[in-house]
Amino acid sequence: MNALAATNRNFKLASRLLGLDSKLEKSLLIPFREIKVECTIPKDDGTLQSYVGFRIQHDNARGPMKGGIRYHPEVDPDEVNALAQLMTWKTAVANIPYGGAKGGIGCNPAELSISELERLTRVFTQKIHDLIGTHTDVPAPDMGTGPQTMAWILDEYSKFHGYSPAVVTGKPIDLGGSLGRDAATGRGVLFATEALLNEYGKGVSGQRFVIQGFGNVGSWAAQLISEKGGKVVAVSDISGAIKNSNGLDIPSLLEHSKKHKGVKGFHGGDPIHPDSILVEDCDVLLPAALGGVINRENANEIKAKFIVEAANHPTDPEADEILKKKGVVILPDIYANSGGVTVSYFEWVQNIQGFMWNEEKVNNELRNYMTKAFKDVKEMCKTHECDLRMGAFTLAVNRVARATVLRGWEA
Repeated sequence: MNALAATNRNFKLASRLLGLDSKLEKSLLIPFREIKVECTIPKDDGTLQSYVGFRIQHDNARGPMKGGIRYHPEVDPDEVNALAQLMTWKTAVANIPYGGAKGGIGCNPAELSISELERLTRVFTQKIHDLIGTHTDVPAPDMGTGPQTMAWILDEYSKFHGYSPAVVTGKPIDLGGSLGRDAATGRGVLFATEALLNEYGKGVSGQRFVIQGFGNVGSWAAQLISEKGGKVVAVSDISGAIKNSNGLDIPSLLEHSKKHKGVKGFHGGDPIHPDSILVEDCDVLLPAALGGVINRENANEIKAKFIVEAANHPTDPEADEILKKKGVVILPDIYANSGGVTVSYFEWVQNIQGFMWNEEKVNNELRNYMTKAFKDVKEMCKTHECDLRMGAFTLAVNRVARATVLRGWEA
């Protein structure tokens, strides 16, 4: 089942639990707007090249739409639609005043020079500048983009609308980016994990963790978990996988990974097959890489007691059912990895106020939001006698549906 089908399935299950009107349900599923634009730029060699840019704006009932811009050669419209919808539910679970969006450009950023990427970003911004904005739709970095991309969008957008730092988040610090944003998703994963373990009378300290994915989210989660006394026993990334039953030395591994562009060859652990990472013996499994990695083929072999979904949609619905029967507790992506968008919200707030926070305040506010969101999810679990995934979806769908009805959706 692909990401869109799984997201729609969870939405419909939540909608049924809430007893939503069928017309309202349909209204909440259909994207607010889908944008497709042609972007032609001169390449460095003087030839012209055309690319397709897009933006799916899913819902704005609770506030401006929010979501990443990705640069990737193969852009799947269904996946982008699912991710835009996922952002609507994610922001609602976190209780931040946004709806969902997603977009990007079908290109291979590795094959473009810096100046070509800048030209492409500026042309794309010229095409969509009147459809995004501080109180309309606020883009952020995603796959293949970063703070520099956001800086170009901010500059190009400001040529049309005046200086508008809050039009994008994930900016460089010098242009109004927030302190703590780089670590935000990984730190949010830590706070979510703490909230879950506390529910079972446990703490991070002494628990054994396996982390699939050692990019921004996985590496920050590993660092912060190990600082809290958690034992990270296995890690994988695109280069390979390593294991040490006594716990990996995370500071040394981070240094190695930076130097060698991957965890492969790290001497503080034994190499293992990357496919076996998910079935390694541990207390808490953190999938922090791709979607659909936990499926019916490997779900029965998973030994973890808890799964914290640091990636988007890592668990297929079939695997969900198998794991539920095994008694594995899954903390869903729309809550577990919402730390990034929450600190993006803090960046937006700081830009609008023209008053920047120190890093301690950012981290404390993130902890407050993640802790409160977990309590809200648990309340929905009690009310509807459901698991954490359905608790999070019913919480999100209920908040968006209430906002939609209050605004007068039938008028």
